[in-house]
Amino acid sequence: MTEPLRLAAEVARRDRVMANLIKRTSPFHLPRRSTGHFAALAESILHQQLAGAAARAIHGRFVALFDGDLSPEAVLAVPPRKLRAAGLSGRKVASIRDLAAKVVDGTVPLDRIGRLADEDVITRLSVVRGIGRWTAEMFLIFQLRRLDVWPVGDYGIRKGYALAYGLRKLPTPKQLEGEGERFRPYRTVAAWYCWQAVRERRKLRQ
Repeated sequence: MTEPLRLAAEVARRDRVMANLIKRTSPFHLPRRSTGHFAALAESILHQQLAGAAARAIHGRFVALFDGDLSPEAVLAVPPRKLRAAGLSGRKVASIRDLAAKVVDGTVPLDRIGRLADEDVITRLSVVRGIGRWTAEMFLIFQLRRLDVWPVGDYGIRKGYALAYGLRKLPTPKQLEGEGERFRPYRTVAAWYCWQAVRERRKLRQ
């Protein structure tokens, strides 16, 4: 049995509803990261509060400014007006430059962040302007591939949990925090299947 299948089987063993959801949806899968930590965080900032196509277009123009050398030092060397010309708002320019500055001065130690505990990663990243707990949790899941992350503030997780368990109201983050305890240390897997429950509902409505 492959590792993703083993993890899904372990989560299924602990909960009948989750077991049924796992049976009828896609196999658990976290994509391999294709960019470095700094580039991933910069992309997360750029995508905030933007529709997919618009975010991708702006991100493409942003990356093109660096000709394959997207680094904190390179970002700080580019005048803010050039970043604005690529489509970044003033707020996002400030956020990305703040991220770059804090990586350079060591406040955000991206070179060794993979060795930090989950909460320490969240604490370090959250000092950056424009990065909150949710962005840090997505970084933990999709960039560091941590297996015990439970983003209770994520709307998709709350909605998916309500759909899977037949709840009339979305659980509050506090309620969801307690519900995730039975899935430790594989709460990322349970979270991933909550997202699958939302996708399943969308497909049924098409």
